[in-house]
Amino acid sequence: MYLYTTRRGKFVVWEKLLDQLALRGDERVLDLGCGRGAVLLAAARRLPDGRAYGVDLWRSQDQTGNDPAATERNARAEGVADRIELHTADLTQLPFECDQFDVVVSSLALHNISDPAGRTSAIEEAVRVLRPGGRLVLADIRNTRQYGADLRRLGMRSLTRRAAGARMWWSGPWLPTTVVSGTKPS
Repeated sequence: MYLYTTRRGKFVVWEKLLDQLALRGDERVLDLGCGRGAVLLAAARRLPDGRAYGVDLWRSQDQTGNDPAATERNARAEGVADRIELHTADLTQLPFECDQFDVVVSSLALHNISDPAGRTSAIEEAVRVLRPGGRLVLADIRNTRQYGADLRRLGMRSLTRRAAGARMWWSGPWLPTTVVSGTKPS
């Protein structure tokens, strides 16, 4: 199950999540904790006139082979290197101005922030850099109820929290991925 989720399942789920956003192709998308680029590059493929930004600390304890050079290689292999921009930064202190992104996504990254206050700061930063009317999609294996509560407190609208399904079970139904999404008020 873990091998399937790692090699195929998470890609299928994120393709559907990104399709549901119905991107026009000119958006600015930010991927929090982009790692080697699975979600970042899937977003970039949908942005012929837009740009996908990836932020990570590039720690190998969070993901094996987590390195910006690996992400850049993957972007070249996917033919989207000209549509991405990588940044080394802490998710609790994003290096961007307010209201800069049309979409903010994160896949299995926020739980790596061990401190609950740090995770709340990361959620606050995600909302801060999201433009009014922008959409947020977070997938994680823990803390998703808290993410939803934080997003509600920050005034996000159209909040949903749903199971990603069996394709993103990490060894079985006892370790599922949950998707939290919402829209920043205009």
